[in-house]
Amino acid sequence: MIIDVHTHIVPEHFPPKLQRAAGDGWPFMDHGRSKPDTADMMVGGKNYRTVDDQCWSAARRISDLPDQGIDRQVISPMPRLLDYGINVNDGRDLARYLNDTIAELVKSYPDRFYGLGSVPMQDVDLAVAELEGVKALGLRGVEITTHVNGVSPGDPRFLPFWREIERLSLSVFVHGQDPTFSERLVGPPYLENAIGFPMENAFAAASVVTGGVMEECPDLRVCFSHGAGPFTMVLPRIQHLWHNNASLREAMKRPPLEYAQMLYYDDILFDNRALSYLMDMVGSSQVLIGSDYPFMSRPQLPSDEFAALALSADVAEDLAWRNCLRFLGLQEP
Repeated sequence: MIIDVHTHIVPEHFPPKLQRAAGDGWPFMDHGRSKPDTADMMVGGKNYRTVDDQCWSAARRISDLPDQGIDRQVISPMPRLLDYGINVNDGRDLARYLNDTIAELVKSYPDRFYGLGSVPMQDVDLAVAELEGVKALGLRGVEITTHVNGVSPGDPRFLPFWREIERLSLSVFVHGQDPTFSERLVGPPYLENAIGFPMENAFAAASVVTGGVMEECPDLRVCFSHGAGPFTMVLPRIQHLWHNNASLREAMKRPPLEYAQMLYYDDILFDNRALSYLMDMVGSSQVLIGSDYPFMSRPQLPSDEFAALALSADVAEDLAWRNCLRFLGLQEP
C-alpha cells in the first residue's frame, strides 16, 4: 500500500456569495467558459486557475491512482482556498464548506481517502473553536499555509491553536502560499511557485522550531510540504550556532535537530540526492510520499524512488504508508 499525503481538492461549486463582506473575494466556479469537465476558479473577479474534474470527482481521482503508483490519498484544500485575508465570518463559512466537501468524499470512499480540513487562522480564537467540528466530521486534521497574513506559524500568538491541535490529537499539514518576498524574485511570476513556495516552507518550519512550538507541544504531528524546502540545508548552521550562542539556547531548550526530527516532511524534492539528505538529517521515519496532485506530478513513481535509493523493504514500507498513518494518528492495519 502507498499513501500520498499531499493532494488537493477544489469543490465543483461554491455557495453563492450573496451579500458577503468578502465580495468578489468569495470563490466562484465558472463552468461556462472552459471545455467540458473543467471550470475557471474565479477569485477577486479574475481566473485564478482553470481546473478539471480531478479536483472534485472521486471517480476521476480513483481512476488516476494506478498510473501514479498510489493506493490512497490524503485530501486537503487547494491552498489558495485557505484565504486568511477575507472577513473572519466568511473565512469560517468557507472553511466549513471545504470541510464538509472533503468529509463527504472520505465518507463515500473510506478505503481510498483520508481528509484534512481548514480553519480560519486569521482569528486564532475562532480557529481553535472550529477544531472540534473538524474532528467531529471524521477529518484527521487541518491544512494551514506557511504564514497567516505575513505571520509565521511559530509565532507565540498561534500557541492556543497548537495546544488545541495537540489536545484533540489532530494533524497539521503546512503548505506554501503567497510568498512574502515576491518583489525579490527576478524572472517570470511562476517563480513564486518554483522558488517562493519552498522558501516559505523553510521559514515556516524554522519558526515552529525556533518559536518553541515543539517544546510547548511535543506530541504535535506536523508535516511540511515539499520537504520543508531548504530548511534542512540550513539546519546544520542553526545547530552549530545553537551550541555557541546563549540567546539561541534560551529560545530552544534542546538542540534544533531534535525538534526537526519531531516533524514530518513529504518527499517532493525532485532529486533523490536531496531526498537522501533529508532522510539522513531527520530520519526515514519522518518522510512521507507526496505529489501535489492534481496540480503537479511526481518525477518518478514511489516504487522507482525506493529502488533508486536502495531502501530496505522495511524502510520502503515506512515511506509508503506507515509514516503517513502515524502522522494521521491512525493505527497500522
